[in-house]
Amino acid sequence: MLETRWHLVRHAPVNNPEGRIYGSSDRPADISDTAVFQILANKLPTNSIAITSHLKRTQQTLNALIKGGLEIADRITDNRLGEQDFGDWTGKTYDEVQSLFGDTYNKFWITPAKECPPNGESFIQLIERVQVCISEFNHKFRGKDIICISHGGVIRAALTIALQLEAENALSVSTDNLSTTIIDYLHPYDNFSGAWRVRATNIPAI
Repeated sequence: MLETRWHLVRHAPVNNPEGRIYGSSDRPADISDTAVFQILANKLPTNSIAITSHLKRTQQTLNALIKGGLEIADRITDNRLGEQDFGDWTGKTYDEVQSLFGDTYNKFWITPAKECPPNGESFIQLIERVQVCISEFNHKFRGKDIICISHGGVIRAALTIALQLEAENALSVSTDNLSTTIIDYLHPYDNFSGAWRVRATNIPAI
């Protein structure tokens, strides 16, 4: 059976002491702990296809892993793997958002997967773009290992797809910084239409 193996790694931590919503903004990662990248690099498959989002924190994380010893066969950047866009809420604390947007903010938390922040996107819209992206790469890199350095929302979206979850339920899945989630796509053959297999979620780097 031919399978394409996805190793979904959430980017390194972002220094955010005020707890601001950074979403799709281009905040840098803290990659100062070189030891953790060496450990994680040794856990990931060598000569894989490495894919990051366009946001610098994912690219910095991949650079740190390569410096820590990870060997890759190719490197790709894809905007569709960027974090959810929280629109007008970006850069604000949750208290500030509640104060400024009131009813819109409260409505969001009733159905957080479906609701869209002003001038942003919903989690369901994120799932839709991630699904198209993953499907394309499954076809392009059939049978290979893919290391995808991305974001918490994107990893939850991938699990929504793989496990056929309700979008609301996927939001409760933990995706810690530098954790790895492993899912395999089993390609169609004969009378088999293809399927996903989840091997592990939120594996800590150390």
